[in-house]
Amino acid sequence: MNDHQRTELAQLIDKFSTEEGIQSTAIPGVNCIRLTEINDRLPSVYTPSLCVIVQGKKRVLLEDEIYQYQPSEYLVASVDLPVIGQVIEGSKDKPYLCLQIELDLHQLAELIVQARLPVNNKAPSQRGIFVGDVDESLGDGVLRLARLLDAPQDIALLAPMIKREIYYRLLKGQYGEAIAQMAQTGSHMQRISAAIQVLKADYNKPIKIEELASHVGMSVSSFHSHFKAVTAMSPLQYQKRYRLLEARKIMLAEMQDAASTAYRVGYESASQFSREYGRMFGHPPKRDMDMLQKQSIA
Repeated sequence: MNDHQRTELAQLIDKFSTEEGIQSTAIPGVNCIRLTEINDRLPSVYTPSLCVIVQGKKRVLLEDEIYQYQPSEYLVASVDLPVIGQVIEGSKDKPYLCLQIELDLHQLAELIVQARLPVNNKAPSQRGIFVGDVDESLGDGVLRLARLLDAPQDIALLAPMIKREIYYRLLKGQYGEAIAQMAQTGSHMQRISAAIQVLKADYNKPIKIEELASHVGMSVSSFHSHFKAVTAMSPLQYQKRYRLLEARKIMLAEMQDAASTAYRVGYESASQFSREYGRMFGHPPKRDMDMLQKQSIA
């Protein structure tokens, strides 16, 4: 992405970001992200998407791995991943600005077939998150998509076409094989993604690894190996992190106490829940909720 593309895209994101945080736009599946302060740990679940930074810097932690990206770089999440995000450069005068484009796996699969792009279903599993460079071709497509925010009458017709072009650029880029694996039926990535959907739907229930592996057509040993290769964690670790994220949402939205929330998300021990919650979020549940509520009031 050249300087001109980056400057214009930053202006558009800033124009259509009236508040802090993630804001949806008139283009389905496209969000503007604007943050004016460096923040601490922000645990969340990244869904399959392309994130293009045009101003500021961000760090994403997946277990012990750090993914840092900055202007003219993109981050792609290929499966739903519980991560910790941290804006490390951003201010009121020069906010962190990012455009997020949700990836439609069905459209990706159709494009792979129509473009006759080769896909190797037997390729080794790759990590479900990666950082790449935004070249001028990809940057041009992203910029033209963002320009539609100033021409809402053109969105219905042109946005799907431009999104397909962006997908094509990604598929032809440095991580094309990994992106193709996301959408290809029968690939290891697609099978792990299917298992993740089951884990998310039944996050408050005990995991039966044998049944989960069978559900996606893999042996137990192969399932464990590929799951960790994609997510950097075991299925049990994934479920734990997802449970804790859901618990935090419940306590904040419904003002539930820690003990009742613990049992609701599948914990048998409230004390174990509090310990693991503190390790993930940096503070025990009650103190964390007090801090979050004070921040929302401020």
